[in-house]
Amino acid sequence: MEIRYATNPAEAKTYDTARLRKEYLIEELFVPGELRLSYSHVDRFITGGVIPTAQTIKLEADRKEMGADYFLERREIGIINVGPAGRVTVDGEQYVLETKDCLYIGLGHEEVMFDSLDTSSPARFYLSSTPAHRAYPTVKVSIDEAEPNHLGSISSSNERTIYKYIHLQGVQSCQLVMGMTLLKPGNMWNTMPCHTHNRRSEVYFYFDMPQDGVVFHLMGEPDETRHIVVRNEQAVISPSWSIHSGVGTNNYTFIWSMAGENQEFSDMDPVAMQELR
Repeated sequence: MEIRYATNPAEAKTYDTARLRKEYLIEELFVPGELRLSYSHVDRFITGGVIPTAQTIKLEADRKEMGADYFLERREIGIINVGPAGRVTVDGEQYVLETKDCLYIGLGHEEVMFDSLDTSSPARFYLSSTPAHRAYPTVKVSIDEAEPNHLGSISSSNERTIYKYIHLQGVQSCQLVMGMTLLKPGNMWNTMPCHTHNRRSEVYFYFDMPQDGVVFHLMGEPDETRHIVVRNEQAVISPSWSIHSGVGTNNYTFIWSMAGENQEFSDMDPVAMQELR
């Protein structure tokens, strides 16, 4: 398990490109036959990816870093499959996830296993986990069942659909909020005009990008912006003090995961365009 420590905005102003990437960019989430996890001290997020190939892969706790006997002993988790069909088994109960389906698993489940339905075309499970204080039911949500919210316009290059999976009016959780945004063809901008939400941090995971495509992810304080070049299937940790927006070389999809003081999706502090520097 890779460890990332929290940073403050005054320090982040001094970072060069290499340091920005080291602190905030998770570059390699998916390796065939492996489970990759990154632990951030920003709201204790664990971000991960798993590609089950020939063998079943078990979600296990890092005893040294987590101090737990099993992964969900004090945690909850959201899983979205961004690849071909796969199966997640939770304490013996099986859930098949097609592409862009989501599974929420609550506190206390001891065994979580990952399989691909076709090992020649394996699933790609993206994981977001946060600390939890009570147990909520395990729930599967297909993309057809998720709450869609259509925003933006082609004239501003940000026509998109936001699908909410884990949120106050949907799948219940302790603090994890999770969903997915799909940009329509010909649109490249996300979350602009931008905002901060000092009560929650966020992790962005970008995918559905061509091999030579990139997203310029914007971060930093509104008057001290920075950017990180992000490629397909990479994630960015966004502290609560930072804006989080971006523009790509083509349309793309991203999964957003939030945790912190509350779960109100609309609780944000808008940043006027003239305030950006």
